[in-house]
Amino acid sequence: MKARPSAKQTASSKSPKSSASTRSSKAKASKSPAPKAKYPDIRRALERQRASLLGEVSEVLAQHQDQEAFPDVSDQASAEVDQNFSMRIRDREQKLLKKIDEALDRMTAGTYGICERCGEDIPYKRLKARPVTTLCIECKTLQEQQEQARR
Repeated sequence: MKARPSAKQTASSKSPKSSASTRSSKAKASKSPAPKAKYPDIRRALERQRASLLGEVSEVLAQHQDQEAFPDVSDQASAEVDQNFSMRIRDREQKLLKKIDEALDRMTAGTYGICERCGEDIPYKRLKARPVTTLCIECKTLQEQQEQARR
């Protein structure tokens, strides 16, 4: 097994300029918290929301199996309308669940809180209000304006 050179040996073999830049980048890296520790309150809120959504899905599936056939046609139609409404709500919740999972993945990867469009940090207040967001306010506003222009 080959021994690795120590950090001092590696640094001494580099030019002074690259060594200084390496030190400053290491100093910056050590000041920023670990990716998982950056937004612990938001992570906990996302995990609670995820668990709640999954619990609701289990309840709906159990209720769906207990549905009965109504002898009256209007009662049956009313039950089907209610079921369709519930399905639309569940579809939205499923999409939200996917966004929550993606946000948790970004937290793990260390990219959470960075705008996907401009690369700037998303303000904490925005993340707190909309934890699954991937865009800063300016980029989201621009995106909405572009969507309206297409209509």
